[in-house]
Amino acid sequence: MKRKRIALFLVFMLAGIALLGCTPAEPEAEEPTLEPEVIIEEKIVEVPVNNTLVLSSRLWSVPTEQEFVINEILKPFEQEHGVQINFQVMDDTTMLQRAKVQQETDHVTTDVIIAYVANMPDWINNDYVTDMTSLIGTWDDRHFAKTFEANTNMGGKQYFIPVGADVYLTLANKKALPYLPAGADIDTLTWEQYADWAVAIAEGEGEGKVVVTGVPMKSWVYQFGAAALSYGAGFPEINTPEAFEAWEIYAKIGAADGYIPTVLNVDNCIDPMKREEAWLTVFHNARAGEVYSSNETKYVLAPAPSGPAGIGSIAGVSGFAIMKGAPNPELAETFLEYITRPDIQLKLSKGTGGFIPPVEEALDFLGNEPTDEVISKAILVLENGVVSGVPGGDFQDWGAVKQVFDNLFENMVLKGNVDQAMLDAANAEMDALRK
Repeated sequence: MKRKRIALFLVFMLAGIALLGCTPAEPEAEEPTLEPEVIIEEKIVEVPVNNTLVLSSRLWSVPTEQEFVINEILKPFEQEHGVQINFQVMDDTTMLQRAKVQQETDHVTTDVIIAYVANMPDWINNDYVTDMTSLIGTWDDRHFAKTFEANTNMGGKQYFIPVGADVYLTLANKKALPYLPAGADIDTLTWEQYADWAVAIAEGEGEGKVVVTGVPMKSWVYQFGAAALSYGAGFPEINTPEAFEAWEIYAKIGAADGYIPTVLNVDNCIDPMKREEAWLTVFHNARAGEVYSSNETKYVLAPAPSGPAGIGSIAGVSGFAIMKGAPNPELAETFLEYITRPDIQLKLSKGTGGFIPPVEEALDFLGNEPTDEVISKAILVLENGVVSGVPGGDFQDWGAVKQVFDNLFENMVLKGNVDQAMLDAANAEMDALRK
């Protein structure tokens, strides 16, 4: 052990000396909705491979989420089984690139991955993950929500186990309530009332208080998609009559300068809402849950607004999979059995802001804490709303699709008008990205 410490010390000393003579490189662009990579380099973990489970995840990118997962979920498993978990948080693109190298060189070092629903077809079609149908068939104490089967399953086989599902909720600071339109109820809010509310706040406060993610390739496409689905549009639709109505809602807010002045610098809605710079948003339930749970006396939480077609929401999910050729397949199976137990699933969901646990039996453990309320309201949207998954597999580059919507937000919505010609041109850009 002493020699190991000395060896590690020398590695860091040499790395530090080398860095002194280098000019810092430009940082790589972040993957949408994720924090910068947090990777524990495999070469530093000097533990026999059969005692280390390598878990690479695009989920739980927020530092507070990582801390909870490591201390409250992973450590108990490590202690029970006498193993270590090398937990790595990275974006989907990096994970796929790493998997490609490992498979092509026949040197697989990753055991379990957590990928986003939009990328699951790439993992399956490239034969990077294993068929877990038989394994899951041995578990009779848990059942997974069928909502996500279209992506986790392929050809009658199950390759992914869903985890961390999400929909969209309305979150308002109570300071905004005096501006709520007459007769409006936040629990049954329409999109027209939402826009009127945003305009009234801007006029009354002399500054916009609505926040969306204005930084390119983050969550704006999903925030818009929730409204579009409410008007009967599909996802992602840009230039249909139904989508046009959704654009008009957001453009009405833009025309009144209803967005916070720094909206184009916002990469997540958590911080502006916590700082009370923003008072109103419709966004990811776990992120809304993080804000709400930080001080539930300050905020009001409700389902996303509705339109003629109902409550619209994008329903996202991530999923566990075992890498093909994983060095520790039996340990990986043991880990998945543990982390998908109903009680662990709810604990995991509550500790990370309020994701929806896709294990049906987990809902039996719901209580009355603020995060339980977040999950309950998210389930209402999932079960009763007009929801859509993320068809990332239909496009060559989902990030480029996001950029098309981001451009419309900056060049059209913020200017307060809806231009059919711009929508048609943007739709042509998106169609060019289809596979």
